[in-house]
Amino acid sequence: MNAAVERTLGGPLVVGVDGSEPSLRAVDWAADEAVLRGVPLRLVYACLWERYEGAALARDIGKPTALPLAQDVAGAAAERARVRHPDLEVTADVVFEEPEYALVREGRHASALVVGTRGRSGIAEMLLGSVSLAVAAHADCPVIVLRGSHDNRATPPVRRRVVVGVGEDVKDSEAVRFAVEEARRRGVPLEALRAWRCPAHESTDHPLMSGEPARLHEARAAEELEAALRDVPADIDVRRRTVEGHARRVLLAASHEADLLVVGARRREGHFGLQLGRVAHVALHHSACPVAVVPQPA
Repeated sequence: MNAAVERTLGGPLVVGVDGSEPSLRAVDWAADEAVLRGVPLRLVYACLWERYEGAALARDIGKPTALPLAQDVAGAAAERARVRHPDLEVTADVVFEEPEYALVREGRHASALVVGTRGRSGIAEMLLGSVSLAVAAHADCPVIVLRGSHDNRATPPVRRRVVVGVGEDVKDSEAVRFAVEEARRRGVPLEALRAWRCPAHESTDHPLMSGEPARLHEARAAEELEAALRDVPADIDVRRRTVEGHARRVLLAASHEADLLVVGARRREGHFGLQLGRVAHVALHHSACPVAVVPQPA
């Protein structure tokens, strides 16, 4: 068992909180998920704004410093998780730092990170959206971004399936491994999707060749899908699907019938930009269900 898998199985589940309603729903979802995984829940409130402006605001409302404000937010979130699951081990911490940096650092020792998609106001919503995007693009562990109209519960299953997108590079897919474990925990089928397209220059109007290039591409996609799933345990109910079309559109359509959409994201050492890829980026913005972005070493 490699170090990444060991960490995924035993590390705490970390959720970012900020006091907003979406982040509190993220706490509910993460608490359910932590129980499902059998790991502790760690809540992190990271806010650089209160470090500089919180003291002035605190004086205006009769509090001595920004620290009580931050601790109130973290403490309320922790109490919410404990009420929901009294036997769950819950810890909370306040960090006066940029949220994306703090959460990425927390992810080095986490089984996964959970973040919401929105914040406390119009401007904060944009900032927290960028935080979620940055964390998903840089974390060393899987990042689950809570999207869609689900009831924010990990159990019981709502749609009764986990969907994973299988890309062109099918060797040792961390996304597939993660999706297998999520399907096992939930006791639901795993739907593995491989999108394929026939390039326009390969089409032909000749009646004897009609559809032949498409069949070849579909057959290749089916072979790649089988290769990606070759190590999936026999006790997992796997449903294989090859679908013609852009991968991002295929996965978005599947997200409407999923409890969790799992996509991979390549991590290139020494690269400092957003390391997501077009498919993961679109999924994070438009999926109808929570999205798990699983880092894959390049």
